Amino acid sequence: MTRFERESVQGFVQTPGGFTDDSVELLTPAGTLLRFPYSEVKAVCFVRDFDGGDTWREHRSFASRPKAPGLWVRLVFQDNDSTEGMLANNLILLEPNGFFITPPDPSFQNQRIFVPRAALREVQVVGVVGARRKAAKPQKPEGQLEMF
Repeated sequence: MTRFERESVQGFVQTPGGFTDDSVELLTPAGTLLRFPYSEVKAVCFVRDFDGGDTWREHRSFASRPKAPGLWVRLVFQDNDSTEGMLANNLILLEPNGFFITPPDPSFQNQRIFVPRAALREVQVVGVVGARRKAAKPQKPEGQLEMF
């Protein structure tokens, strides 16, 4: 978990039960249950493993248009830091306390990131990525005779 102006904390978050109305519950590898109010949390990074190194790096944006379907968003944090990611294009999957995004670099340590709404100053939709639509069949004008 990345926090504003504080050291990151490693641990396990039970989803969805670990995200309460006012805080994130984190179980440390030592077995201690900690609660952090959303106002102190910058992001909760769901990582491959704890030994993989840093979970927050400088370049957190897509180099080109993403291929995964969803909303391509740019999140601007209270400290003016920003990141991009893919948000599900489904209103049912939106959490009341924040956003689950898929980060731009699939080979990096983070697989998903939860960002509390309290940590954000701005959310920008950069694009909508989805399946290609089939071209509409041309309509024949009314009154035109069909030849074949």
